[in-house]
Amino acid sequence: MHWFQALVLGLVQGLTEFLPISSTAHLRVVPHFLGWGDPGTAFSAVIQLGTLIAIFAYFASDIKDLITAALQGLRCRDLNHTPTCRMAWSIIPGTLPIAILGLSFKGFIETEARGLALIASSLILLALFLVLAERLGRRERSMYELGFWQIQLIGLCQALALIPGCSRSGSTIMGGLFIGLKREDAARFSFLLGLPAIGASGLLEFIDLIEAGLNTAEMLSLSLGILSAAISGYLSIGFL
Repeated sequence: MHWFQALVLGLVQGLTEFLPISSTAHLRVVPHFLGWGDPGTAFSAVIQLGTLIAIFAYFASDIKDLITAALQGLRCRDLNHTPTCRMAWSIIPGTLPIAILGLSFKGFIETEARGLALIASSLILLALFLVLAERLGRRERSMYELGFWQIQLIGLCQALALIPGCSRSGSTIMGGLFIGLKREDAARFSFLLGLPAIGASGLLEFIDLIEAGLNTAEMLSLSLGILSAAISGYLSIGFL
């Protein structure tokens, strides 16, 4: 991949990862209209590491609070010690649906699921469900009031993102709105819940690319894409 293509696609990744419009879909659609080839699932997953950096930078305080609360729960031998502690220890099982389904259907996700017709249909359907969630959600609950099973429900919604066109942030925001989260809390929790999923998928695909062999030019392009995604992702979070 040419460095300019990586730069543009990193920008697209950062701008679309956190807005509920599916970064995966846009990383497939934008190159199509520009006459470029499909960047593939590996590149799409690896440049998500840039948006992961953006989350850590923007939500450093929230992440620190979650880690501190999780450690306090261990010391007290009570994982339900505080609402923050409960949330911290619920994020891991909340990530299991997308991890299990992602590994189970990896072949399909990397091939047939990247068809433009399926992506277009998924974009439309998720948009309609987001409208429904916006209208039906009471938007009166803080993310720290979430119970374990409510977090697992949002985790199941996150697994919809395995279908290209179903935005990960859009799916989780939709789930949060349906169970009554305030709009800003639904968005914030979506970003925090995405940390393990984005990190794991990006690192696994990055290892695969390294093992397949990357020359200096390819590594430079990939690094440029990650940097572009980090900067545009940080700005996107602030806007949202």
